[in-house]
Amino acid sequence: MREVLAQAAFQLFLERGFERTTVDDIVARAGVGRRSFFRYFPSKEDAVFPDHERCLADMTGFLAAVDDADPVGAVCDAARIVLRMYAANPEFSVQRYRLTREVPGLRTYELSVVRRYEQTLAAHLRGRFGEGGDGELRAEVIAASVVAAHNNGLRLWLRSGGAGDPEAAVDHALALVREVWGRPGGRADASSSGREGGLPAGVDASGAAVSGDGEVIVMVAQKGTPMWRVVRQIEAAVGES
Repeated sequence: MREVLAQAAFQLFLERGFERTTVDDIVARAGVGRRSFFRYFPSKEDAVFPDHERCLADMTGFLAAVDDADPVGAVCDAARIVLRMYAANPEFSVQRYRLTREVPGLRTYELSVVRRYEQTLAAHLRGRFGEGGDGELRAEVIAASVVAAHNNGLRLWLRSGGAGDPEAAVDHALALVREVWGRPGGRADASSSGREGGLPAGVDASGAAVSGDGEVIVMVAQKGTPMWRVVRQIEAAVGES
């Protein structure tokens, strides 16, 4: 029933537009009552992303069972679970991507979903690096880097209309993350970085991790840093990359 409702909802979103489609329209198309809809989806937005809850559960289960000898590799592999979910249905994934770009409310919802993936990865890394201090900071930064790299590769594929191999772009992006953070102990080796202050290769003094092609930038700033300063550091990092 969940799949039937999601399919009916998405068809209507494409035909009429997201804003002009009501829950009543969806249940009428699916041939069920309103109570059935809300049993599976709290809102219309949830019907656009029916597979993320299962994917999040799969990621959580994977990380619970993974060998912690390579924590950065583990969270990179966990991110690939999300990629496989998208790649399993290219047509739907591309259509959803385009719909999400057109509807601000869906974009906001998608960002909240992405944040949940990031928090799941960070929680696993905190278990490896420790709570509080640099361990927690390292976990948050690596999780954000993995999500940014994964999403960069995924969106390249989605923007192409689902052409080619999505794993190639994502693998390339995640390889950059592992190059920066995947050293023994899950941290950059200050002695080999050749950077001021012991920053890893690919991370500049402003705290921005920049990919080789300039596509992905992850900004690291202390809590409470003024927004104007963060923006200036991002602009500097973009200019240098």
